Amino acid sequence: MIREATANDAKYIADIYNYYVEETYITFEDIPVTELDIRSRMASVQQQSLPWLVAVEDSEVVGYAYATQWKERSAYRYSLECTVYLKNGCDGKGLGTQLYKALLAALKARGTHCVIAVISLPNAKSVALHEKIGMEKVAHFKEVGFKFNQYIDVGFWQLILRD
Repeated sequence: MIREATANDAKYIADIYNYYVEETYITFEDIPVTELDIRSRMASVQQQSLPWLVAVEDSEVVGYAYATQWKERSAYRYSLECTVYLKNGCDGKGLGTQLYKALLAALKARGTHCVIAVISLPNAKSVALHEKIGMEKVAHFKEVGFKFNQYIDVGFWQLILRD
């Protein structure tokens, strides 16, 4: 089941995200987040009338997706950045695709024109997911992140939402 996230989901979202913070270079954050951090982030997203969704399986939050402003300047107002994370071990079940389909439908309904995903590279699973939903790679920046004593590339994938 995919539904809108609530403040009660923040602890589970933090747990999902902190795996990636502590164990991977998929996120460039390197300090674990708290439930309060996630509540604040969720409130910021939701105050902008942007969606923050969760995937629930057997009453457990197993993934989430949301969108944020791409840039602050007015001309970017129809472009958003999207993010999806799944609980470690929950990939390969189609949850990422379900989350993205629901997120993209909500974004399209609110008049979003362009959705951008930022992916730390290499990351074959994330690339496959984003390309499965129709995104195409539009940029590649070499060695722009540094985590776990190594430089990390970042790619940008983009989808234009059309009627």
